[in-house]
Amino acid sequence: MCANRPSTAPDFLLSRAHGSVRTQGSLGSFLDVWQAVEALDTGDVDMVVGALPFDRDAAAALTVPHNIIREPSALEPHPYYRIGEGSKLNAKVWGFDPEPSEHLRRVEAAVETIRSSVLDKVVLARAVDIEFDPPVDPRLVAARLIDLSYTRDGFIADLTPAGKLGHMLVGSSPEVLVRRQGNKVTSYPLAGSAPRNFYDKAADEAAGQALASSAKDHEEHAYVVEHIRQILAPLCSSLSISDQPILDKTNEMWHLATPIEGVLKDPAPNALELAAMLYPTPAVCGTPTDAAEALIVTAESDRCFYAGTVGWCDSSGDGEYMVAIRCAEVDGAGTMARAWAGGGLVADSDPESELEETTAKLRTIMRALGL
Repeated sequence: MCANRPSTAPDFLLSRAHGSVRTQGSLGSFLDVWQAVEALDTGDVDMVVGALPFDRDAAAALTVPHNIIREPSALEPHPYYRIGEGSKLNAKVWGFDPEPSEHLRRVEAAVETIRSSVLDKVVLARAVDIEFDPPVDPRLVAARLIDLSYTRDGFIADLTPAGKLGHMLVGSSPEVLVRRQGNKVTSYPLAGSAPRNFYDKAADEAAGQALASSAKDHEEHAYVVEHIRQILAPLCSSLSISDQPILDKTNEMWHLATPIEGVLKDPAPNALELAAMLYPTPAVCGTPTDAAEALIVTAESDRCFYAGTVGWCDSSGDGEYMVAIRCAEVDGAGTMARAWAGGGLVADSDPESELEETTAKLRTIMRALGL
């Protein structure tokens, strides 16, 4: 399969409706995000692409690409991955971490902890392990995700620089951590979610309206917006944040979203520096951040690059970073992958509903794998 892979097959891609970047090859790499920030600021490198892990103390997977192709719209997957020999995929569920019943128990315990501690919110995730036979090309998963995405979003990041030889993070995130164009900065946080109903249009609309009027979900969302406000406000001469979130949707989920837009003061941080300052937001971690992280590390297996961020930044400072959700890490052999989904918990959370939410969020990657 790999022998006939198109010569244009990327090692990194970020597909967005307003513009995309794909790259090939490596001129170097960074494990430390701040060394990469400095190299961009000094002009030592033209671009850095890749992913930052959920654990801010762990090694990043950042690459200085050899070839860079920018396009003014979403990427169109190569025919090889749509109808050619590279379009075939056979996957099956290998296991869960934890089992759904154990995740439910952890959610119940976390909600009790929130009610009796300094925690206001924590995001607990669960993982599904997937086996491929024959081995899969992660670019095929990305091609399917782009084709299935409501907004044509998709990404691939090579995790080799972080010591994961040949591993690829593949996903289709709807959530913009930060985007910088010149002195303009934007963010599009999502928090507060509800599964969509594929079979009943009226029930689907009702689910969206119930989310829009949910006090619990508005509380969860407000923590995320305030986190971003506190970080961006000192960096901006003006910052516009809607008073109320809007209702947005993917193919699988309804979300509460808040468009955020600002004008950066000089000297402005580059996009990678902004991403490093902003992540992980309460949308994927919780608040207060340190207390939420401590509970997550205790309760979950290593998230690796799930709930981190993936994107690109060039030497002008421009770039874009997505929150690394609706994603899977495919191993170097292409035989196994792990996909994650999480849900934000506050004092009023219902554990059964939270389990259902993670199942719905997993559909993004599972549908792309034919599961």
